[in-house]
Amino acid sequence: MVRRTQQQRGEAAQLIAERRRREDDAPRLHADVPLLASLSLAIDERRDNSAIAGRSHVRRIVVERAPALFVMPCSDPDCTGAEHDLTQAIMRALLRAATRFEGESACQGCSCTLRYVGTAAYR
Repeated sequence: MVRRTQQQRGEAAQLIAERRRREDDAPRLHADVPLLASLSLAIDERRDNSAIAGRSHVRRIVVERAPALFVMPCSDPDCTGAEHDLTQAIMRALLRAATRFEGESACQGCSCTLRYVGTAAYR
């Protein structure tokens, strides 16, 4: 079990608060891509090409409320607070009305790679 110091918990809380502020300040997804009806992202984090247990999931986006911001924190507990900013790649795909798209992002704080597959539907 990983135990964090009070300072580490405080730093993590600051990172979360900053991420929420950026999400609140970002334009809304439904305003930028008005024909988007649904969006899901299958996320898979790997280290040295092997899956990290418990690091794969599907994120379903609530289009009506979601920010047009796709920043995911690295989930490796040993990471230095780095994050994966997928915003540009995902927004490019959505603006060209792609129904399926994929990509990856190398973490700058550790040796993890985040891979994603997006599935979108439009009106």
